[in-house]
Amino acid sequence: MAKSKKKSLREEDIARLKKKITERKAKTGKVLGDAALRTLRKRLKREQRKRRALAQRLAHAQGKKKEAPPQPAAAAG
Repeated sequence: MAKSKKKSLREEDIARLKKKITERKAKTGKVLGDAALRTLRKRLKREQRKRRALAQRLAHAQGKKKEAPPQPAAAAG
């Protein structure tokens, strides 16, 4: 349960950062030379890297196993 909670928090954080970046771009007009915007972008990229790394670790840990399709209730019982 804790892992799913962290994943949703990470997704919320990424969405929040994207929103901040778009607001900042609209407010300032110029993109180059804005240190705060650059910092926000770096934080967003860092979070995206963490998310991709986690997905890759989980996929690698599963090995060659495929996702088992759910069995119908009539066939199981």
